[in-house]
Amino acid sequence: MKVTFEDAELENLVLNHKSKKYKKYQRDGKFLDALDRVYFTMQSQKTASDLKQYSYLHYEQLKHVGMSSVRVINGRVERLLFHELEDGIEISLIEIDETHYGQR
Repeated sequence: MKVTFEDAELENLVLNHKSKKYKKYQRDGKFLDALDRVYFTMQSQKTASDLKQYSYLHYEQLKHVGMSSVRVINGRVERLLFHELEDGIEISLIEIDETHYGQR
């Protein structure tokens, strides 16, 4: 599946492990390893719905915002939020959401 990024800083974090906007995460080796695993898992699938088979991702479609999400690390609140496009092949990653489920 083709994975594109809406946020250039997030793309830089995922691909190069460097980002001015996400400095907190670029220093977290465990997070970066998990982010790599999520990214490569997403790339290897034919459609976004295929992500359901990976329980560690906790893939879910968010009803009221028209997006979907996957968890980066179990037990932590960071999730990648993304749009599933019409063809089901291209996904735009939007943000790392630290406030999921009201964790503020």
